[in-house]
Amino acid sequence: MELGVKNTSAIFLSTCEHLLYNKELMRYLEESKFDAVFTDPILPCGQILAEHLSVPSVFYLQQIPCGLEFEATQCPNPPSYVPRVFTDNTDRMNFLQRVKNVIFDIPNFFLCDVVFQPYSKLASEFLQRDVTVPDLLRKASIWLVKLDFVLHYPRPLMPNMILVGGVNCPMACLVIADFLSIPPSPLKKDSRCFEL
Repeated sequence: MELGVKNTSAIFLSTCEHLLYNKELMRYLEESKFDAVFTDPILPCGQILAEHLSVPSVFYLQQIPCGLEFEATQCPNPPSYVPRVFTDNTDRMNFLQRVKNVIFDIPNFFLCDVVFQPYSKLASEFLQRDVTVPDLLRKASIWLVKLDFVLHYPRPLMPNMILVGGVNCPMACLVIADFLSIPPSPLKKDSRCFEL
């Protein structure tokens, strides 16, 4: 699995390098004087670009797999209360479930190092100063988080984190209206009828 993560990360890193070192594109972006960068922080290239252009950034995300959003926003993330991904735990855990929560959290530290360390190096080279990915992500103005406490367990949030769960869902339509628009057809011999 680690090899697959490394290969995927290398592809995204290469794309980011080509974007940042494209002089013509960077000149166009600098001259356009954009107001903000709207990006997904799972690929920190957008934040590196925002830092270079000196504009605020708005993040739009579900979650970062290794929990980097908690570190970046300095948001409390206690394993005794916040269930980890793939644990099937709720926010009410007994002692063994909390231990399981901590154990599931251990690989996240290694995953973050594998995936985000090359971006820290790229950002330091491009911005010409020592910087880490959490340092970059801390500078986000707003985090639009695709969570909804109707479907997800409650967890601590920082003031600049706004829940926008369901924003990608289409508006619901009434099934009854669609059903009633179907022209009636004769019933088969053994059919039973119901009325609405």
